[in-house]
Amino acid sequence: MRTETDRQTRVLGRSGIEVGALGLGCWAIGGEWATPDGSPLGWGKVDDDESVAAVRRALELGVRFFDTADVYGAGHSERVLGKALAGRWDEAVVATKWGNLFDERTRTMDGRDTSPAYARAALQASLRRLGTDRIDLFQLHIGDTPSDEAAVLREACEGFVAEGLIGAYAWSTDDPERAALFAEGEHCAAVQHACNVLEDAPRMLGLSEERGLLSIIRSPLAMGLLAGRREPGRRAEAGDIRSTPPEWLHWFEEGGVPSAHWARRVEAIREVLTADGRTLAQGAIGWLWGRSARAVPIPGFRTVAQVEENAAALTYGPLRPEQLEEIDGLLV
Repeated sequence: MRTETDRQTRVLGRSGIEVGALGLGCWAIGGEWATPDGSPLGWGKVDDDESVAAVRRALELGVRFFDTADVYGAGHSERVLGKALAGRWDEAVVATKWGNLFDERTRTMDGRDTSPAYARAALQASLRRLGTDRIDLFQLHIGDTPSDEAAVLREACEGFVAEGLIGAYAWSTDDPERAALFAEGEHCAAVQHACNVLEDAPRMLGLSEERGLLSIIRSPLAMGLLAGRREPGRRAEAGDIRSTPPEWLHWFEEGGVPSAHWARRVEAIREVLTADGRTLAQGAIGWLWGRSARAVPIPGFRTVAQVEENAAALTYGPLRPEQLEEIDGLLV
């Protein structure tokens, strides 16, 4: 069962850089890292060889867009991704982010820096870790950066484009007004924001449509809740951010147990999402494609099997309009 989605591409704004309808988020392959007080910020232990194999399997399956950040694993995600793409950069489109301060030696994050000088230093460091001379999409990672500071950073990014260091830039923020400010830049190509079938983002998706941006969708599977593997009562492993969830991670309770409220909502729509032979995750991805032709979901992964399941969503394509309507009614 193959559809037009298999051949469908997305273009990063006015950059001309083509990406597929599906990307992969590289937070999890950064492994364990933490705040200075020891609160986990990663997704638990990872096998770097498995991560490399997963990235290369994604390329084989036609998934070519990879989204990382310098802070993921305190630099480790970029290094692993760079290793996986060595000799294959012409097959991939890579996005990374900057703005958080971290220590690679202790694998901790502590503070932020939104100065133009740090943006350049962070870009140069990311290029070294990735092992490339150009990054396709460079994203501000601090979602609540004040607008006056962001305007200066936007112009700094225009300079990076002119120097050939990046192809385009974006902001990872859930604030439409902030995203619109960055979109005033000639080479702003996207906005990265949260959205999934449980929590829609109509204003952000509307902005992308209005400004000709891509919506790079983080948390498309609600941090695993929509992946179908988070059983009620199952606790997260040590080193997994879900084990001691911060305030924004409201889909989980202490210990990484799925919230009863959100688990009930998943069950309410499971049958619709898994129609046509899809897995729950594939249905959640299909909902995003049905929701917007500008959406590029970036589900996380740690294994080859997870990549294969996510990539198989392409064989099904977007949910049908009547399925979207049915889900809306079930979630009222």
